[in-house]
Parts: sequence; structure tokens; C-alpha cells
Amino acid sequence: MNEDIKRISTLARTIRRHAIQMTHRGHAAHVGSSLSMADLLAVLYGGVLAVDPKNPSWPDRDRFILSKGHACAGTYAALAETGFFPLSWLESFYTDGAKLTGHLTTSGIPGVELSTGSLGHGLPVAGGMALVGKRDGHPWRVFALLSDGECDEGSTWEAILFAGHNKLDNLTAIIDYNGIQSLGRTSEIMELEPFAKKWADFGWAVREVGGHDIPKLLSTLGEVPFAKNKPSVVIAKTIKGKGVSFMEDSLLWHYRNPSKEEMELALKELEEGA
Repeated sequence: MNEDIKRISTLARTIRRHAIQMTHRGHAAHVGSSLSMADLLAVLYGGVLAVDPKNPSWPDRDRFILSKGHACAGTYAALAETGFFPLSWLESFYTDGAKLTGHLTTSGIPGVELSTGSLGHGLPVAGGMALVGKRDGHPWRVFALLSDGECDEGSTWEAILFAGHNKLDNLTAIIDYNGIQSLGRTSEIMELEPFAKKWADFGWAVREVGGHDIPKLLSTLGEVPFAKNKPSVVIAKTIKGKGVSFMEDSLLWHYRNPSKEEMELALKELEEGA
């Protein structure tokens, strides 16, 4: 394992550990959603995004939007671990008066571009940012991480159509395709397939990849844009609750927060799997 892959893998495991501890302490939901995207976040912050933690408002930075804002514990952990704000902030997540709220917020949080949580908003805003960047000749790129469940939203598909029409090749969407949303499996609630074909039909360049394959994610995201004058989408096949055996592929962990005993078991599994 080369040093970059080792470093990013360690970051992903650390994000998972933080998310479990944060949701336990704050009695917060969505730990399974944070775990499924931990490898995606680690690759983005560890090897893809052009950002500067010491200068979060750097004009030429890449813009990252977590559209699935309910899974903010993982993103806060990624930002803290990469130096955007102190690790100590994570300890008060989702408690009264804390800086870090239960859905992602820009209020006083360096590195967060958009407050999110109402699903279907992230990609439309990302598309608007990308349009401005393209028209004004800026070098920065826009990345938006979506859940599969929010692809039920009409506003998401309007944004997909908008981005294809405007040839936004500075925009990349990443889908955390773990197959489970709030009340059941995505295939039962609103079938998305043929998912890749739909994006392609709307004018996007599409790649499908294992969402926990860090080397493949790193190489794939390193190739964007996949085609000139087309926005890029990475459909990442993930597992809800990835890394903790009793949370994996379980609807229960969309809303449930881990007890002290469950937290300790989960942390032990992650340590043993290192």
C-alpha cells in the first residue's frame, strides 16, 4: 500500500470513529449515513479537493457541498482532521449551544460552503456555482455529494438537466448509493435504475465505482472532468454503516444513535480492522 492510500485509509477510519463517538455523545441520528460516505470524504479531503485549511475563503479553492446534510458528523470530522477547525469542537456536536449543529451549517464553521439538510437543494446550488465559475473563467471546481434517496426529489433532476444543458464540466456529482433511505430500501420506495443511463441521457459523463475502494475512487475522481463540456457523476456503490458489522446494510442505523456499549463495540471493530 503506497503512502497516499495508507494515509487516506487512516483518515477514513478516523472519520468513522469520530462519527460514532459524536452521534453517541449528542444522541444524534444518521451514523449509518456518515459511515457509508467516510471513504468518499477521505478521498476528497485527502487527495482531490484543492482547499486550504489555513485560508478557508481562498478565492481559487474548489467548492464542496454535502447535499445529504443530515450526515454532517462525517463531514465535520473530515474538516477537523484536515485542520479547518479544532478537533475539540467535535466533542460538543449536537448539544445545546454547540457550534456543530445536527445538520450541516455554514454559521461560524470554516470549510462549509452551504447549510444543507433539506434534501434536493445541494446539487441545484452546486450547479449555480459551477455556472458562475464557468462563465467568469474561474479555475475552481464544484463537487456535490448526494444521497441516493434524495434522487427522488424533482429539484435534483431539474439540476441534472440544468447542468447538462449548460455543459458544466467544472461540476462533479458523487452519489452515495447505499441502497437505504429513511423508511426502507431505495428500490422499494422509488426505483432509481437504470440509474447510470438516466444521468447519461441528461448529458452527464458517468462512472460507476465501488464506494469503499479508495485507490479506485482516488484515480476516478482524479480524472474529472470525464468528458469536455459535460458534467461528471460518480455513482459510488456503498454500504450503509460500513466498517461496523452490526450497522452494515441496516435501516435501523439511519435514525438510531449508538448506546455506550454499541459505541465501544463499534470502536473496537474499527481498531481491529485497521
